[in-house]
Amino acid sequence: MLWQRNDLALDADPARRFLPWLLAMIVFLAGMALAGMMGLTSAVDRWDKGLTGTVTIQLPPVIGKSDQAIKNVRAILAQTPGILSTRVIKTSEARAMLEPWLGKGAFAKDLPLPRLIDVRIRTNAPPNMEGLGIVLGNAVPGTVVDDHRKSLERIISLARSVKLIALIIVVLVTLSAISMVIFITRTGLAIHYPGIELLHLIGAVDNYIARQFQGQAMELGLKGGLIGFILTAATVIALTQFANAFGGGFLPTIALNLNQWLVLISVPLGITLVGVITARFTVLAELRKMP
Repeated sequence: MLWQRNDLALDADPARRFLPWLLAMIVFLAGMALAGMMGLTSAVDRWDKGLTGTVTIQLPPVIGKSDQAIKNVRAILAQTPGILSTRVIKTSEARAMLEPWLGKGAFAKDLPLPRLIDVRIRTNAPPNMEGLGIVLGNAVPGTVVDDHRKSLERIISLARSVKLIALIIVVLVTLSAISMVIFITRTGLAIHYPGIELLHLIGAVDNYIARQFQGQAMELGLKGGLIGFILTAATVIALTQFANAFGGGFLPTIALNLNQWLVLISVPLGITLVGVITARFTVLAELRKMP
């Protein structure tokens, strides 16, 4: 037992063998849920900053006419209120953007690709995208206006759903930890009932007995929390490396910053604190029922 005498021989309880591993699994599940939530939030923030105020104009590939079509579209854009600037994306740049998705050398060099124009718009006074799409479609048939706001809104909606699921997981595993500590504490009280009676006879108060179980809860909680945090950290780092090496643009990075790592560190500490408080109140409540 950490930091105090053990008058009830709690170190011999069978629960000491498996409770740290159960708590480690709880910390791992809660930590991964929070890591996923924070990683997704960071990714959405990056997408939001990168896509806000931008629109992509996609022109169909027409051999020998693409340059003139681009000039016509840019002329219309220059006269459209709410447009700040336009930039024609080179074909080589477009191929480079497709390589992470299709693989290097996945298409022939002479394969015609749609011409792209990167457009910067006023965020406080954006142009009418629907009307702009009609005008550009009439000028150059097949032209598509890709308004990133719609895609971003769908991503944000998905992120909110994932956050809600993550919070539900955290709440459920916390309740599981509380239930587990209550069960283990009550079992310990039943096993050590004769010793508790003896301590009462020699003048021990309920708070003294409760501290015995608090110490056990803290020790087991810290052991399980450390194991769970190590598993969480190893998994997050492995997934980050996997996404960077093999994601191919399909997987968002889940690299966490310092503040987010501090949040993950707080998970085992929080679970331990919950266990200590639960053990204390459980012991005091059960002792009040004893004759």
